[in-house]
Amino acid sequence: MSRLASGVVLVTAQEPPLDPDDPGAPGSEDVGMTATAFMSVSLDPPLVLVSLRDGSRMDELLEEQDLWAVSVLSESQRHIAGRFAMKGRLSDRLLFADIPYTRGAYTNAPLVGGALAVLECRTEQRVRAGDHTLVIGRVLTAGVPSAEGGPLTYFRGRYRRLG
Repeated sequence: MSRLASGVVLVTAQEPPLDPDDPGAPGSEDVGMTATAFMSVSLDPPLVLVSLRDGSRMDELLEEQDLWAVSVLSESQRHIAGRFAMKGRLSDRLLFADIPYTRGAYTNAPLVGGALAVLECRTEQRVRAGDHTLVIGRVLTAGVPSAEGGPLTYFRGRYRRLG
């Protein structure tokens, strides 16, 4: 499957506070994950699919809540893809620190500035598939913050540019 080129997206969501009734408890935290298994499923209704590794932080979070977002990364955003693909990181807060983003109106999740497209989604269905879960989401909003540059792609184990 490494011979199949795919686009690269950043899936984001906001983890709710651990204890919303306790003002001293840690607040909500942004969570992000690089994904190359992402696709459009349907135009009517607008549905997309992302494949999440079982037990990953994003899989566990989206099992608890149904709002998430996707930023389609441009070829100049390879550093963002690499940063959120790291295994064993301690906190996503530091990963978002110097990335320009806005917050989604529905999800409150980060939408990466300069992305080729951004989507906000609500989970419609979760399907177990081997060691992954396929999360199908209804697109709530879609935007095109930047028309500059080409898409970031992943092919033969590396991030690449078209052309």
